[in-house]
Amino acid sequence: MYPTGALIVNLRPNTFSPSRGLTVCIKPFSGSSGANIYLERTGELRLLVQDGSSHAGQVQCFSLEQGGLFVEATPQQNISRRTTGFQYELTSGRRGLGHTLSAPCRPCSDTEVLLAVCTSDFVVRGSIQDVTHVPERQESVIHLRVSRLYRQKSRVFQPAPEGHGHWQGRILTLLECGVRPGHGDFLFTGHMHFGEAQLGCAPRFSDFRRTYRDAEERGLNPCEIGME
Repeated sequence: MYPTGALIVNLRPNTFSPSRGLTVCIKPFSGSSGANIYLERTGELRLLVQDGSSHAGQVQCFSLEQGGLFVEATPQQNISRRTTGFQYELTSGRRGLGHTLSAPCRPCSDTEVLLAVCTSDFVVRGSIQDVTHVPERQESVIHLRVSRLYRQKSRVFQPAPEGHGHWQGRILTLLECGVRPGHGDFLFTGHMHFGEAQLGCAPRFSDFRRTYRDAEERGLNPCEIGME
């Protein structure tokens, strides 16, 4: 609160695991103002979040090896109205919005789908009811009607008002993926990222069922889920 001067924030995991291969993502709080946030390493600064920017709520990610955060207050006539804050996540690998940052819209392989079923924060069977595009955030919001809830770590999906054993909820993906409403059931998997459900692998359910049965017959399933 009342930002003045500057400070360096060094983020580290709360385990003894090595910091190599870790990714830091930050997301400024809504209304955060009064300071610029930079990525700093050996005195060199790269601007991540500019004070007053219309894109201040967007997630910024970088490798932990690239440096730490340098938060510098900007000159203000009345600092009592300013509060600077952000959320951060420290993750292994390069997981961010989308299941892979290098090719976020490509279909998952059969192996990736089977692993996603075991490791995702949510796994559901459902259909796309609507898609809302948000160009200013470079995101698309997918509104789902869920007929089977296999797993969810957060209450992303809530019982539908009409009941009948259905749920509803929304998940996010990148705008560039061009997701559109369509017919048929899919298996939706993904992870929670700053309190939002982010889409991972999402094969058609018929394709997933065929892949799962084939792996099951060969004893290659990394984990089991009820298919009936």
